[in-house]
Amino acid sequence: TSPFAWLRTRFYYLLIRLYFDQEFSIEEFTRGAKQAFSVVSKLLSQHKLDLLDELVSAEVLQVLKEKMSLLPESHRDALAAELDAIMYTTEGDVRIYYDDDGRKFVRILMRFWYLNGANLPEEVPGETKVFQVVFGGESTKEKRHLLTANYEFQREFTEGVKPDWTITRIEHPRLLE
Repeated sequence: TSPFAWLRTRFYYLLIRLYFDQEFSIEEFTRGAKQAFSVVSKLLSQHKLDLLDELVSAEVLQVLKEKMSLLPESHRDALAAELDAIMYTTEGDVRIYYDDDGRKFVRILMRFWYLNGANLPEEVPGETKVFQVVFGGESTKEKRHLLTANYEFQREFTEGVKPDWTITRIEHPRLLE
């Protein structure tokens, strides 16, 4: 990321700590976001959308239901990210905003890079083949793909509202389009 973007996100984290949640820690948030990403991506790959109600916004869930019905099995398998297969995570964007009713919100976009062994067709554009791992001998090759995903997390900080983060955007480029 650029130095400007890095400084901007750090400034927003400071604002979150000063005005919304004195206990907020980006390290703790990132750990929770990785766990949520792993759980949600596995539920998506298993087509268990009914278990996403508490984790994903209603709007996103409706879009997922439409997209998942058209998704080939190989793409569905590629959505799953095991926690230990997440290679890199970074914040993409942080936003603080108020709606017309005076409610306060924070949105944090997280980007994930993860390894997945799904049997993807060779013609998936933009998908990156990282390496083939050889265990034992030549006969036991395992191909892994480095895939990306963007998940946006939102929390309402209005007094009296449950302090839960909800996923308001799910993007698995070239897989879930």
